[in-house]
Amino acid sequence: MPKIHRRALSDFAASAEFLQEDSEIKNPNGGSSSAVAIKTSEEETCISSTTIGPKIECVRPERIYVTSVNPLEVERIEEENFTKVGLEESRSPATSVPEEEKESALEKEAWNLLRAAVVNYCGSPIGTVAANDSSDTTPLNYDQVFIRDFVPSALAFMLKGETEIVRNFLLHTLQLQSWEKTVDCYSPGQGLMPASVKVRTVPLDGNNQVVEEVLDPDFGESAIGRVAPVDSGLWWIILLRSYGKITGDFALQERVDVQTGIKLILKLCLADGFDMFPTLLVTDGSCMIDRRMGIHGHPLEIQALFYSALRCAREIMIVDDGSKNLLRAVNSRLSALAFHIREYYWIDTQKLNEIYRYKTEEYTPDAVNKFNIYPEQIPSWLVDWMPDQGGFLIGNLQPAQMDFRFFSLGNLWAIVTSLTTPEQAEAILNLIESKWDDLVGNMPMKICFPALEYEEWRIITGSDPKNTPWSYHNGGSWPTLLWQFTIACIKMGRADLASRAVEIAEKRISKDRWPEYYDTKTARFIGKQARLYQTWSIAGYLAAKSFLANPDIACILACEEDLALMEGCSCPISASPHRKCSRNAMRSQSRILV
Repeated sequence: MPKIHRRALSDFAASAEFLQEDSEIKNPNGGSSSAVAIKTSEEETCISSTTIGPKIECVRPERIYVTSVNPLEVERIEEENFTKVGLEESRSPATSVPEEEKESALEKEAWNLLRAAVVNYCGSPIGTVAANDSSDTTPLNYDQVFIRDFVPSALAFMLKGETEIVRNFLLHTLQLQSWEKTVDCYSPGQGLMPASVKVRTVPLDGNNQVVEEVLDPDFGESAIGRVAPVDSGLWWIILLRSYGKITGDFALQERVDVQTGIKLILKLCLADGFDMFPTLLVTDGSCMIDRRMGIHGHPLEIQALFYSALRCAREIMIVDDGSKNLLRAVNSRLSALAFHIREYYWIDTQKLNEIYRYKTEEYTPDAVNKFNIYPEQIPSWLVDWMPDQGGFLIGNLQPAQMDFRFFSLGNLWAIVTSLTTPEQAEAILNLIESKWDDLVGNMPMKICFPALEYEEWRIITGSDPKNTPWSYHNGGSWPTLLWQFTIACIKMGRADLASRAVEIAEKRISKDRWPEYYDTKTARFIGKQARLYQTWSIAGYLAAKSFLANPDIACILACEEDLALMEGCSCPISASPHRKCSRNAMRSQSRILV
């Protein structure tokens, strides 16, 4: 695992690795810019590895230096400029957080616990640990800062006016992105963000009398199953946009290293492959569900986060000659992805009846049953469970296979980002309300429904003892999902549903010591292996309360329907796949960039 030494961060504020096509910055006259130069640092930075093979390797990472400016001064200049402008001038009126009302005893307890979970690096806060139970003698990796786990903590802190920790988190995790990552002699893509980071204290230059702090990231080489965290980079972009929206510090988004980091993530996600679909192809366990649960392929959660990250990146990327092609690819992918999810992942009573009558083995571009889905796949539980006035996005879609399970995060985030149509978003909330006892029960809310049981559980999970039926990822109930549910409800004008869910959580979550998840079909028991004082359970509650108190903030974090993007959907709808991937569609994408 790479270790980032403190002395290597001294010039961090002005450093970044350019993409190959962006390695030369030119001025409007076509010449090379004199303001920025790429050179190799004279200082050698040691990277130690815990993987099999040689443990020490010295590299000279490339850096970007602003000439005639001391790299140490860049951060200070930016902060001074930001202070002069002031939050009131840089924010839109909708982002102003009103004076908070008197906090309840439960909220005060939650804030004390959240602040106790803060991790410091070189004297500055950089994140929160996953769980902070002092009685836990085997924390495993729960004492690390996870990118996905920190998102609700970041939102809670920002809505409280405490923004330093979020800024530090974004910059430090970005610095880790460019370092070498090796698993069994193979290096994954440069844009990969770590799943988690741990602050370690090590001897300085072999002297046990003097120590220094280092950042020790996990890119998946220590994870169960050695799976790369696909969602980390997506959440990082989403949080970056949220930071600008809430704080008004848009200068952070415009930094060269930050813009480069965004491009690296996008290029990794948009790389060409053999896949025929616009959805992102991933392995099992590459997101919040980080164990084998049969979600390999094109899981809804990843697609919703992918769509969200593309929309956020499109909003915050600086348009220049080096980014136009990338932005054009982003717009093209957004259009195709939105059409694909809305058309093929959506299920309601009418669509269920269509699938029930599908013909199979249609060898023609005009096939109705494009994925050759066999009607016998329709599970018996779904026929009776589906309400007349509701619907949802299925969990996964592959050739001859539909995963009909309801996955909460994917459906909720599809609402937040307008990956669904407004009608579909309303139908999802109608379904949740109609099936409240199944999806919320005694603690919001189910990560997926229903659970895998019996032979299906044995085959799909590999008899995973942690993912037994109605436990953990297999139908467990996760309080952290409160904040996503709250934003989705507020966006659709159904804040009453979110308030109802928060009230249910408030009845017992503190008494149960803020567990990670709950077990049983109705969430009656604390999870059998659930960590207590789980930080994102605490932060999810606080963020949900803040959004309910300030619904305008929730609305600006959501993405509204972009009808211009849907103009690019003429390609997939056309009858023949071999003609007219139309110039009109490409022109519409160009208009979006302007």
